[in-house]
Amino acid sequence: MKSTTGSHTGTGTWLLQRATAVVLALALPVLALYLLAAMPLDFAGWQKLLAPLWVHVLLLTTVTALALHAWVGVRDILMDYVHPVGLRLALYLTVIATLAGSVAWLAAILFDAALGRAA
Repeated sequence: MKSTTGSHTGTGTWLLQRATAVVLALALPVLALYLLAAMPLDFAGWQKLLAPLWVHVLLLTTVTALALHAWVGVRDILMDYVHPVGLRLALYLTVIATLAGSVAWLAAILFDAALGRAA
């Protein structure tokens, strides 16, 4: 009989990485074509290009998917190659803080601008 205890997170993280890869494969070409089609040269042009709410949502979704995708990859590398548990946990926290902070910072930039609070 198979044990019901243990973490068994391999399938979940595999699915997460594949799902984020699909999101990235769909979103990045859309964003690239949108940005390359307009290619503004000044700050006002970039503000106008990035003003629609759908662009904010797509950018934030894409960056969130990228952060999750990166987390799964870095986590696997750290689990395989960093053996001292304390060092591995410190590196986990550093990576998580960096990725989560980057996503939160982008969200603050995008939605402060959307609410008219940008400088």
